[in-house]
Order: sequence, then C-alpha cells, then structure tokens
Amino acid sequence: MDYFAQQAVNALALGGTYALLALGLAVVFSILGLINFAHGELMTITGYGLVFSLAAGVPYPGALICGVALAVFCAVAMERVAFRPVRRASATTMLLTSFAVSSILHTAFQNFISARPKPVPVPEWLGGAFTLAGIQIGAIPSLSILVTVVALATLVWFFQSAQTGLAMRAASEDFAVTRLMGINANRVIAASFAISGFLAAVAGILWLFQRGSVDPMMGFVPVLKAFIAAVLGGLGSLQGAVLGGLILGATEVMLRAYLPEALLGFRDAIALALIIGLLIVFPNGLMGRPIQAR
Repeated sequence: MDYFAQQAVNALALGGTYALLALGLAVVFSILGLINFAHGELMTITGYGLVFSLAAGVPYPGALICGVALAVFCAVAMERVAFRPVRRASATTMLLTSFAVSSILHTAFQNFISARPKPVPVPEWLGGAFTLAGIQIGAIPSLSILVTVVALATLVWFFQSAQTGLAMRAASEDFAVTRLMGINANRVIAASFAISGFLAAVAGILWLFQRGSVDPMMGFVPVLKAFIAAVLGGLGSLQGAVLGGLILGATEVMLRAYLPEALLGFRDAIALALIIGLLIVFPNGLMGRPIQAR
C-alpha cells in the first residue's frame, strides 16, 4: 500500500507538469486554433535564462524570476513576430509556422549557446525527502504538486474573475462574436501567449529540477507528451488539458512501477495504445467538443 501511495505521488507530480504544458497549448488553441509546437522551446529559454542569470551573479530566486520573465517575453514576441502576420492564413500555414519557429530557435540554441547540456544547480533541499503517514515523499515531487495546484488555482481565478480572463473565455467560445462585441483581439491573443509562456516556464523549472541540466532539445519530449495529453482531454478544453495531463502522467508512472521487467521496454507503446483506446471511445477527447472553424 505504501508503495502504491508513493507511486501515486509521483504520478501526480509528473501529471501536473504535463497538465501545465497541455494547458498552455490549450489556451492558445482555444482562441487561435493553433497547436504551437514552439511551446517546448519556451521551456528551454527558461532554463537558459536561469543558467545565465546565475552566472551573472543573480540570487537563485531572482534567477528563477528572470527565467520565467524571459519565457513570457519570448512567447509574446513569438506571437507578434511570427504568428500575427499569418493569423488569417489557413491552419496548415500556422502549423508550419510553429514548426519553423521551433526549428529556428533550436538551431539558434545549438549555434549560439551550445549543443551540449549545461548543468543547472538545484537547491540542496530539493534533493531530500520527508515522511508523511509512513510514506516517503521526495521534495521535488512535492514541490511539483504544490506549484501545479497553485498555478491551476490562480488560472481558475483569472478566468473567472479578471476582465482579460473573461474576455479570453468568451473568445474561446466564439472568437468572431467576441471581436464584434468590441473586445481587442490583439490584446486577448497576446494575453493567451503570455499565459502560455508562463505555464511553459513553470513546467520548465520543474523539469529542470528533475534533470539538473538544460540543452537545446530539452522541451521536445515534454511538449510532445503535453500535446498527447491535450488531445486526450479534448483540444480547446482547458479542464480537459489538465485531466489529460494527469491521466498521462499516472499511466506512465503506474506502468513503470507495475509492468513486468520483460515488458518495461514497451512501456511507452502500451501507454499510447491505452490512450488510443480511450480516443476510440471518446473521439473528441474526454472533455472535448467538435472543433468549429474560426
């Protein structure tokens, strides 16, 4: 029972990270109908911002803030420079643009920074663990769960109470009508990219604490998993993105914990097969709806 409880904590920690990333993808998709595959590079930008801030002598809390701020700034700049000019183009054009931005940033990281991993110092207290009700819980999984809960609660408040959040919710329901009501479309879209960048940055920090290093490809696998989670939950559904992330994280952790050793090499394939099975039953995702043209 204790072993299961420990794995449940690990599942919540990993699933929470996926949920933050999937939510960042869903926020942009719900308004623009765009899957931003450059989202992973925002995680990498956060890592490099942290590394170079620490190298410049910035205290650790300040370096974390610098990394997050840099990711948010780059997300907004990405929307202004790359996506706004093709906003009225086809979905295919916007998708190719996101791939192009991702490739350009990845190449820039390799050529102007380094293709090799750069170590990221992790606070010593994060390497410890504590015991709760007979269950040993690592500091990093605990922090991941806490940060995820706080971030999601803040977003719930933002979308339910803040004026910009309400405008974004309205835009996600019917963007054309929202614009006719006089809401500034550029402001709403820029805000969605800023929130997406913030979520990518927070998830990137949690990912860095587990890896201990940053490299140009750091964000590729997590964002691919987040995309799967967003599809599972239902593209465009913010609640579905969170649910999909938690389910994907739980599936991966439990398969790793309970699969026979002979089948561990097939863990990812089994997880994807289970997800495909769910999508056969729920073709629009667990909380999705038929996608409408914008």
